[in-house]
Order: sequence, then structure tokens, then C-alpha cells
Amino acid sequence: MTSSAETPLSRYRALVKAGTLKADPAQAQAAEQLQLLHDRLKGYDPKAGKKVARGWFGWGREKNRQETLGGLYIYGGVGRGKSMLMDLFCDIAPVSPKRRVHFHAFMQEVHAGIKMARERHEKDPIQPVAEAIADSATLLCFDEMQITDIADAMIVGRLFEALFARGVVVVTTSNRHPDDLYKDGLNRAIFLPFIEILKDRLDVHHLDGAADHRQDRTRGDVRYLSPLGPETAAEMDRLWAEQGDAPEAPLTLEFPGRTETFKRAKPGALRAGFEELCTRPLGPADYLALAEAVKVVMIEDVPRLSRARNNEAKRFVTLIDALYEAKTKLYVSAAAEPESLYEEGPGAFEFERTASRIEEMRGEDWPPASEAPRDAAEADPGQAPGALPDRG
Repeated sequence: MTSSAETPLSRYRALVKAGTLKADPAQAQAAEQLQLLHDRLKGYDPKAGKKVARGWFGWGREKNRQETLGGLYIYGGVGRGKSMLMDLFCDIAPVSPKRRVHFHAFMQEVHAGIKMARERHEKDPIQPVAEAIADSATLLCFDEMQITDIADAMIVGRLFEALFARGVVVVTTSNRHPDDLYKDGLNRAIFLPFIEILKDRLDVHHLDGAADHRQDRTRGDVRYLSPLGPETAAEMDRLWAEQGDAPEAPLTLEFPGRTETFKRAKPGALRAGFEELCTRPLGPADYLALAEAVKVVMIEDVPRLSRARNNEAKRFVTLIDALYEAKTKLYVSAAAEPESLYEEGPGAFEFERTASRIEEMRGEDWPPASEAPRDAAEADPGQAPGALPDRG
């Protein structure tokens, strides 16, 4: 059980003293920023009286008489410890309810909530979705805020303004400074007010560490095989045989109005080629559902990627994010080591995080045996984790 006296800074220092973490001045500075927010959250109640004010986009909004807190935006290179520190903070944050969720998964829920609100003929469908989120989480902790989809870009500004108006506190990590979010995206002008909202409401902190700490992990059994060839293929066959004696059968995932089928599966395990996983028009919802359906995924024949295969590279990034969040055991055969798979192209910057995550997932201590599910929340036990309540 967490001690009420425990704080982000004290826990970080204890982990360093125990040798669980290496001392890192940049991480210590970020822990100090989280400590400041932790202290401000004590006794925080965003529902302690309300009055009407005007929002960024001009509509009437509710503002708490008690000072509302914005939150913290931590950005920096891959493997510097951003997510680790945010998780540490969220675990002991003195506020309830709270939720930690990957940004991709959150936006999938938001789109589903907006769709439901439109079906109820709500005048502004974003407002009931924001109200439902605010009711279910005073503190929202997002891993890897990034905007790559025009559909997301069109709604995040209004959504987050509505969340901040209701006193929701946001802590998020990202590889990019807010000014660089949705860089070169379609119709980026509609997204720019969201950047100003983030910079206005969140303290922006650069975690400027020098090392990718994921590279320090000890590699255990061989889970990432390269280069491609007969020996690699034979080893993947051997690893697949270790996943049980049950006969192979297709895995079919059902979605509203469609199904997606993968050819080779065993109970709890999937084996699929890069082409099957990343050339079809699959999105975050598909990969999240796949990650929930199995505990082991084997991805075969990952090629070197280039500008010409940017769409496939984006899907691969989304797939690895989903598997990482679900703590899926991952085996990969590829044409090159992770950091050399996608060295030049419009998504090369984001791919650095993917390569770093693959390095962590090939370590002997992956998946973490004792860690709670990433999306653990203080939620209504009658509600599915992460689901937005139906406010109809």
C-alpha cells in the first residue's frame, strides 16, 4: 500500500538508492516538477462551486471558484524516463478519481463518445463527452501525446478546453515540444489553437537526458531476429512451436460493421507477417483489440522501411504502441536492427520511439511481471475500464 507521506521525489530517490534506477539529473529535475504538481493537488476539488466564463473558442464555459490546475507536459527523447516518471506520479497522486491511458486509446474512446452523442442529436457532441470524462477522472495522465490524424486534430482543441474548464488536470508525455505537434499535418491551421491551449494551461518541461535507458536492459531469450534468411525463419518456427501444441486456427476480431481475420493463431498467441499486419488499412482500434485478444505476438519479415512505405511504417508504429501498452510478449524477425529499420522519411522521428520500445520489449524482464495494468483507474467497478459513460 502506498504511504500517504510518499511523494514523486521521495519515491524516485528511493528507486535510485535501491539501484532500480540509475541516477539521472534530468530525471531528478522532472521529478521535482511532478513534486510541485503533487503538492498542489492535495485537497484539490474542481467541483467546489462554479461560475460561467468564456472559453478559448468563445462559448460559455464553467470555471471553478477554486483555482483550477492545468498540469504538466513533459517532452524529450526516447527512453529518457518520461513514462516511468509519469506512472510514478500517477500511482501516488493525492486525487481521485484518476486515470492513466495511452493517448491513442483515449482518442478512440472520444470518437466513440462523440458518435453516440450525435446519435442522441446533441447540439454540441463534444460537451457531453467532456462532462463524462471529467466525472470519471479529475487527473488524466497521457502517455505519448501525438497527433497524426486529421480527425483528432479537428476536435482536440475544443475537447481539452472543455476538460480544463471542468477542472481536469492533465499530465502528458511526448517526444515533441507542443509547437511541433502535428507538424506538417493536413490543415494544421485548425490545430494551432490547441497548441496555445497546451502552452497556456500546462507547464512545459524538457526532460533533456543524455541516454536512452531502455538500451541498458539485459537481453534474455532471443526475441528479435535479424537479418532475414533461412536460419531466422527456422528459429521463428521453433519459437512458434513453443507457444503450445494446440492446432493453428484463424483469429477473427469483430468490429461494428466489419471483421478482421488473421490467418495463424493459437490460444493466446498470434503469428503474422508484416504485410498482413501493416499493409491492410488497420488503425489504432484494430491494434488495441488485437493486443487485448492475445498475450504473445510474433511479427515476421519486417522490411527496411522508407518514404515510399510511410503508411505501413505508421501502422507498425501504432501496432508496437498497442502491444507495448498491453505488455504483450513480442517476437520479431526483421531485415535490420530496430534503429535501422526506418532511418529516413516523414515518420522517422516518431520511429525512434518505436525502436526504443522494441529494445525494451526484447529484454529479459519484459513483460513486467508485477506491474499493474497500464490503464488501471479508480473507476466504477460496473463500468468497463476506460469506457466513457453513456450520459443519455
